[in-house]
Amino acid sequence: MKNSPGFWQNNKWQTCGITLAGLGVLAVARAVYRRVTSIDFHDKVVLITGGSRGLGLEMARIVAGKGAKLVLCARSEQHLENAAEELRGTGAEVLTVSADLSLPESAPQVVQKVIDRFGRIDVLINNAGVMLVGPDNLMEIDDYRELMDANFWSALYMIKAALPHFRGQGSGHIANISSIGGKIAVPHMLPYSASKFALTGMSEGLAAELKKENIHVTTVVPSLMRTGSPRNISLKGDHEGEYAWFKLADSLPLLSQDARKAASQIVDGIAAGDTEVVLTPIARSASILNGIAPGALTTIMQWTDRFLPQSENASVKKGFESESETTTGIIGSRTDQAAARNNEL
Repeated sequence: MKNSPGFWQNNKWQTCGITLAGLGVLAVARAVYRRVTSIDFHDKVVLITGGSRGLGLEMARIVAGKGAKLVLCARSEQHLENAAEELRGTGAEVLTVSADLSLPESAPQVVQKVIDRFGRIDVLINNAGVMLVGPDNLMEIDDYRELMDANFWSALYMIKAALPHFRGQGSGHIANISSIGGKIAVPHMLPYSASKFALTGMSEGLAAELKKENIHVTTVVPSLMRTGSPRNISLKGDHEGEYAWFKLADSLPLLSQDARKAASQIVDGIAAGDTEVVLTPIARSASILNGIAPGALTTIMQWTDRFLPQSENASVKKGFESESETTTGIIGSRTDQAAARNNEL
């Protein structure tokens, strides 16, 4: 009988079996998809903006080890030369291009230099960016504009310059290095978060629209990682206080990720054709919490803001100018070691 316990018991197990079978089919389909869309980096031309130091340099090391032809783009010729010398020492073929990508005319010039040298471009990794830390009462419109130029517009300029070549080739891959700050607004980093929110939205939209042209777009969502970059961030307000919380958070293993591991995850995600790469459990958990309980996460951020330094000092200093006894101890030394490794000094 349909109403008998035996019927419902059998039907329950039948439903479970169908569900498990469906999950298995999805897993197999995902594995097949990743294999079909995967990239073999050997002899591929990979352009990395912000590639002379930090995360960009860590990614360059990995793809160089996979046989890629590298193009590193950054503002500092000295940092570029330091990175290129190291990579060439491992046998990599490296082209360096010094450019300020916040200027719209720079991107076409950079891409043309790549085409002139290698004849094609296979992967564009938009990693260049800047960071400004401090309370919002000190942030001016020009601060927001500067970070939008460096973190959003520079990436869009590069994408627009590369797309005609991707379309001509019939393939290409774009990876945009965003941030958990591009999904969750972080106190004392509002211009940065605004720029990364814009980058995330643009990247996700391009992933939907360019797929039909065999152009893959990966949005990368890191949280803190030990690249050594705090030395080169800009600070407003209580410079030593702002630098202390940022550098120490960047140095703590539970809050920050080893940059080599992060770079490896990113390169693997690009190779697999993933649409999104979220690097840490903290970033994944925060993103999920923001989706299901945004009010709770806002409350956490409001509570956090009460403990951050307050100041009326609108002057700007770099991280390396804001060291103190707090940041030069055992914990901060982890970031200092990463800075020495990753050309951040």
